[in-house]
Amino acid sequence: MTEIKNLEAELSRFRTRLWAAAGFVLFCFGLLVARLLVLQVVRHDELATQAENNRIAVVPIVPNRGLIVDRNGVVLANNYSAYTLEITPSKVEDLESTIDALSHVVDIQLRDRRRFKRLREESKSFESIPIRTRLTDEEVARFTAQRYRFPGVEIQARLFRHYRYGEVASHVLGYIGRINQKEKEAIEDWPEEEQANYRGTDYIGKLGIEQAYEKDLHGITGFEEVETSAGGRAVRRLRSNPATPGNTLTLSIDIKLQELIEKLYGNRRGALVAIDPRNGEVLAFVSKPTFDPNLFVDGIDTESWRELNESPDKPLLNRALRGTYPPGSTYKPFMALAALNTGKRHPSTIIMDNGVFMFGGHRFRSPENERGGAMDMRRAITESSNVYFYSLANELGVDTIHDQMEPLGFGRLTGIDLKGEVTGILPSTEWKRKAYRRPEQKKWYAGETISLGIGQGYNTFTMLQVASALSTVVSDGKRFQPRVVREIEDVVQRHRSEVAGHPLEPVPIKPEHAALIRSAMSAVAQEGTSARVFLGAPYTSGGKTGTAQAVTLKQNERYKAANVDEYRRDHSLYEAFAPAEQPRVALALIVENAGWGTAAAAPIARRVLDYLLADIYPSEEDIAAVQQGKATAPIGTPRKASEVPLPRGRDAFSMDAPVSAAQAASGASAPVVGASAPVLPTSSASASASASASAPVPRPAPAPASPSAPATASSLPFTVSRPPVSARTP
Repeated sequence: MTEIKNLEAELSRFRTRLWAAAGFVLFCFGLLVARLLVLQVVRHDELATQAENNRIAVVPIVPNRGLIVDRNGVVLANNYSAYTLEITPSKVEDLESTIDALSHVVDIQLRDRRRFKRLREESKSFESIPIRTRLTDEEVARFTAQRYRFPGVEIQARLFRHYRYGEVASHVLGYIGRINQKEKEAIEDWPEEEQANYRGTDYIGKLGIEQAYEKDLHGITGFEEVETSAGGRAVRRLRSNPATPGNTLTLSIDIKLQELIEKLYGNRRGALVAIDPRNGEVLAFVSKPTFDPNLFVDGIDTESWRELNESPDKPLLNRALRGTYPPGSTYKPFMALAALNTGKRHPSTIIMDNGVFMFGGHRFRSPENERGGAMDMRRAITESSNVYFYSLANELGVDTIHDQMEPLGFGRLTGIDLKGEVTGILPSTEWKRKAYRRPEQKKWYAGETISLGIGQGYNTFTMLQVASALSTVVSDGKRFQPRVVREIEDVVQRHRSEVAGHPLEPVPIKPEHAALIRSAMSAVAQEGTSARVFLGAPYTSGGKTGTAQAVTLKQNERYKAANVDEYRRDHSLYEAFAPAEQPRVALALIVENAGWGTAAAAPIARRVLDYLLADIYPSEEDIAAVQQGKATAPIGTPRKASEVPLPRGRDAFSMDAPVSAAQAASGASAPVVGASAPVLPTSSASASASASASAPVPRPAPAPASPSAPATASSLPFTVSRPPVSARTP
């Protein structure tokens, strides 16, 4: 049976579907038009800005780090340019395979891989991490020819720090190293402007001047706008704002004197600080042994780090800033000043010294070679009478001693322009209550006061504190904050600003009291314990020898250096000022475990004063005798210090680079001073920007050591002694 179709009904349904389809199409077109209006009209400005940002890459330009020069203009720290091979982990699919393939093009050793692994753990995946630094020209050419094989791997042009004199003055200069995670977190707390200044910066000052004056040395980061293709290739440079180099720091130290002092110490440990009492300038700042800061710039290798960190001599410790020692008999002039200030003892008061001071059934001894007899204040300082100062400490009491010594700077920070200074210990009853936990330990016993009089007991100070206190006394109470940096020069505006010389509130010292102390200390160098050392000096000086115990002896135990392990032997100390009439130098030094102050420390002080005041440089024969602790007055034929050539430095590629004083003063201490990064052919905006400045192509260099080590070895305070109950030597 044939079905009769209803054409009208079907046609109606067809028209309905057609209108629905047409409406749907029109609705879709409406959405497209509406979206187009939103994009082209409503959000036009926003999207145009985004498009422009995608087209233009703004890349920071890291500034040249400022130079560090000594007081005579000799360049101590500068920059050199070099190529580095860097990997961005987020852009590499198989990192290990890529590194293996790279090793066939560029020399990549196991230490490079270890350093890269450590740096990768500290960095984010999108950050560029060096796998090799200081590439040779040949290595650069080989990689450039095969760059297409290694996406995510680029050659960057970088500036590296160089310390021309290596180990000389390393504790003063410090070093720079790669910014670690802790430092990155600290930077995030800085003001936005300062954070922006460190974008693109990979290195920061770790110790010494490099750390303390980081913001002066860093400079101002510039920027460059580079037009890029969709693939990130740099097409052209649109505009740039050049980086501003860091400031030049002029130190108050003389590198020739610094090198001489370190040479005089030889292989011995110790510290020396010399200050100009007229303005607080630090003339010498020595800590022995030293280290080579160049090892840290490019990442120190594991073997070198272990050798430095585990050495019993602790070369990474800044002994002048953080080493605390009992001052021994060098404390006696300050004790005498305390007696005068408080009126506890008149200069003419006589104390009989029979070699032993009895207190509470305990025998406090004097040195076996002490003459003894009737002692007034002047003779007690000159001949270093222990009994005189035992009895004086007993009369003053611990709290009075504390109150008299603190204004001079003992037991508190001097405020020197270096970070990491420690306070040492200036004991008092309150200090002991806070320092110990058990009730019986908190109590101060009268017998503990006796040894304080001769600089033993709980007393521990830095050589910086002793030198600063002596500077205050010999200048009749005038005080200055010690300063290692003398001037800061803005290299753009050529403006110089002085750092040292700003006086602090003076210490109230009566001129007649200070004159008595200076007179007694002058007698030490003329007729007392250091007279033989200063025989024939062309100037007058004052001083005081000291020998401090490193370990405690039992009541009836006798000390014999030959029977004691080296690290348990007495320390040799000396403090001095000169000229005696109008002091221009005040210094304090220690030679660890070297015995008598006259034998080891005083001869070094004599050579330092000869250099500063009489332009005398010791003979090689004399230097050898001082190193062995067998010197008194200078021997051999001395030289004029001004005519002795500068120490031989090394350039950034470990080549000898001797220069004349005129060249050094002009800044030409090495062929790479103030270098800028070389230009490289690049395929990315970042590489192009980092190589924006022009400079000569760097010289070939061997593969550097790696992996870098943390800069924390010297962050712990160091005390080389324990509180003894008596002393043996002046």
